Amino acid sequence: MKSTFKILLITGLLQLVACEGILDKEPIAILDAGSFFQTENDAIQAINAAYNPLLFNNANNNFLWAFAEVTGDAAIPGGDGSRPGIVEMETFSYTPRTEELNNYWKLQYKGVTQCNLVLDNISKVIMPEITKNQVTGEALFLRSYYYFLLTQVFGDVPLYLKVTPPDQLKIAKSSKADIYKQILSDCEKASNLLSVVQTGANAGRATKGSALALAAKTSLYMKDYNKVLEYASKIKALNTYKLVKDYRDNFMKLTQNNSESVWEIQHTNLELGVGNFINQWWASIKFLGYGFAEVTPAYVNVFEPNDPRLKFTVAMNNDPYFGLIYKNSFSSTTYSPRKFLQPNSELTQKADGDINYPAIRYAEVLLWEAEALIELGRVQEALAPLEIVRARARAQSTITGVLPVIVSTDQTAVRQALRRERQTELGFELHRFFDLVRWGIAAETLTGFQKGKHEVFPIPQTEIDLNPSLMQNPGY
Repeated sequence: MKSTFKILLITGLLQLVACEGILDKEPIAILDAGSFFQTENDAIQAINAAYNPLLFNNANNNFLWAFAEVTGDAAIPGGDGSRPGIVEMETFSYTPRTEELNNYWKLQYKGVTQCNLVLDNISKVIMPEITKNQVTGEALFLRSYYYFLLTQVFGDVPLYLKVTPPDQLKIAKSSKADIYKQILSDCEKASNLLSVVQTGANAGRATKGSALALAAKTSLYMKDYNKVLEYASKIKALNTYKLVKDYRDNFMKLTQNNSESVWEIQHTNLELGVGNFINQWWASIKFLGYGFAEVTPAYVNVFEPNDPRLKFTVAMNNDPYFGLIYKNSFSSTTYSPRKFLQPNSELTQKADGDINYPAIRYAEVLLWEAEALIELGRVQEALAPLEIVRARARAQSTITGVLPVIVSTDQTAVRQALRRERQTELGFELHRFFDLVRWGIAAETLTGFQKGKHEVFPIPQTEIDLNPSLMQNPGY
């Protein structure tokens, strides 16, 4: 989406600056929003602004990647130590006052508020029904996505389903179970309102498949494996998605928003702070980056011999590295991530990368399906979707015998194969820590992890201070 949607999103943000500035001063915002929502263009500007908190940019300071990868076992914090919060992620020494957690909480609720603003006012706007349905579906999906991210990181959180005046904001947390129920309800509604595909100027907007996929992922976290299979079947029935031939096409500027993309968060290099800042944070210091995520040798050793995805995911000694030759000295671990990085020649600013974040790829949908089948004891059936993912990687190797077909039907063995496949196929795509937690194996995998505490991060202290109804997560 190097196109109209990105420009509209930016334009909408600029035109909504006054409205967003007022949002912190409810109930004035309610009156202002009511007067703002007059035309179809107003509604589109408002929904465009609801996408903004998704961005991995310097303005958002979205450090989901640190929670997922540094707190997990794939990376350690390199860099110059100037971000103590990222160091805390690795050592499980973060606290309710850790800046990255405070920023993340506010960012997700900013997204929730913008979605609620749209949903509260969309009925007032005279516009074509098809457009109204699309905007409503996008708002429902985006709100669900923000709440999914909040529960991933913080567990139980307050649930707001409308723009709320300040005297009504101080509510207790809702349980993850209740939030998941709301997500499923909203995703079902969204799937009936959204277009099956978004192309051209609208590529990157939420689709029917996006909503069904988020419902599938939520069901996976709920361990409702039959529902996972139901949603996966509905996604397949759309006849929209398939794996691209080249794995790398999911992470390259000119091949984004492809047939494998189910939900992809858009970035662009316009020197307006809407680019992907991971390009700077993960790049080696020798590549004018910060080097704040260095790949662990343990992660490299997860890959089966000659798996081509290793070279596509991790830079190592004497490899080509975006116009340089990578050397061991580029990282304290001798390894660095490749995904979401690009040559300096493609950019005008290092922190404004235009590699999108593929939050949900069709490969992951297939792995969800395989996982659900395994957990239901239907191991033989699970081998088919698992093989589709492995076959794509195998076909990219020049060596025969790579990634042999899995034929075992032992549930434990195939479960381990599935989990390994998620590590290698989805490496550095911000899933690892949360996978370890939902599988219940984080304590045995991560040094310093305390069972009963570190499954979630602490509620920011500033939020506890502002809302006496909020209870801190156990152990913090």
